[in-house]
Amino acid sequence: MTSVAHQWNLRPGTTYLNHGSFGPPPRAVREARRVWIDRLDEQPMDFFVRQYEGHFDTAREKLADFVGCQRDDLIFVENATAGMNVVAQSVSLQTGDEVLLTDHEYGAVQRIWERVCTPRNARAVTAPLPERFDSVEQVVDALFAAVTPATRLIVVSQITSPTTIILPVREICEEARRRGVAVCVDGPHALATLPLDLRSLNCDYFTASCHKWLSAAFGSGFLYVHRRRQHEIQTPMLSWGRLLPAVPETWRDEFTWTGTRDPSAYLTIPTAIEFLESFGLEKFRRQTHALASTARRRIISLTGLDSFVVDDDLWQGPMTPLPLPPGDAMTLQQAFWDRFQIEVPIVPWKEGRHIRVSCHLYNTEEHIDRLVTALQTLLGEGL
Repeated sequence: MTSVAHQWNLRPGTTYLNHGSFGPPPRAVREARRVWIDRLDEQPMDFFVRQYEGHFDTAREKLADFVGCQRDDLIFVENATAGMNVVAQSVSLQTGDEVLLTDHEYGAVQRIWERVCTPRNARAVTAPLPERFDSVEQVVDALFAAVTPATRLIVVSQITSPTTIILPVREICEEARRRGVAVCVDGPHALATLPLDLRSLNCDYFTASCHKWLSAAFGSGFLYVHRRRQHEIQTPMLSWGRLLPAVPETWRDEFTWTGTRDPSAYLTIPTAIEFLESFGLEKFRRQTHALASTARRRIISLTGLDSFVVDDDLWQGPMTPLPLPPGDAMTLQQAFWDRFQIEVPIVPWKEGRHIRVSCHLYNTEEHIDRLVTALQTLLGEGL
């Protein structure tokens, strides 16, 4: 197993198995961000007025190439949540319309659509997915069983946050297009962990955070909008759009200048892409999936509780969810940190709880050993 763990500056003594929530950036990204901040701070007028838009567009071009779309179809936002809010504020919903989500969707996304639907007398509807995932057709059928003539938009995670399952979004998008229903893909966990080609995916919207598996700086994300939908998009933060004397001419221009802010997080995205590409994207995916699979085998052996999803790269990437015996999720998660300095989420899910293990390039089998030993101790104490 190739190691580049020295590229991360994690706090000594910490076992960090939660890259899926807050992914720390490697040294190359931290250093690039410092360079951009210094360039901004040493002469802000020169940077913003004469340099900013060129660097901004260069970073967008690099990211667009990485995800398989045109630069003009993509904007920077702070994170996937910000992008989802842009979509929610832009989509036209009338009385009786429905927005369909799955019961594996991220809780904050559910809140976004409930808030948008309620004052418009529309509904956010939840489609239950299968209890166990065995085939793509099974998942697609379960989702579309909840589609009605009132469904205007399907919101679906490419990789679910609470349960880490890779959903068949390509097949979902194809069926939705046949039915004339728009699709917004919630993709923060898909960026870097899966090959993306947004042109061929043909979704209407795709939003993601770059600080997760890509390991760009915190505060960097993007929203892709298909050209058939771009005329609908409105910025929630209206400013000049472009620095004067330039004026906004396209949908994306309104997101270039939304006021004075530190843009360094966006400008580090090319460095993050180059870092992962220099390691090898397929090697990154194989290595992190293999380590997550090791954690899966070890924890199932300890608890005797099997997962609700098979360990196959069709369904799983660098994260894995393992059911735990009944108990309080937050108490157990806090005990991992307080007593063992292990960061790992314990996720309440339906009537139970599970441990969600995330593995990146700085993680090793020794970290899995520590996790399993600590879990054995804590479960033995009834936590």
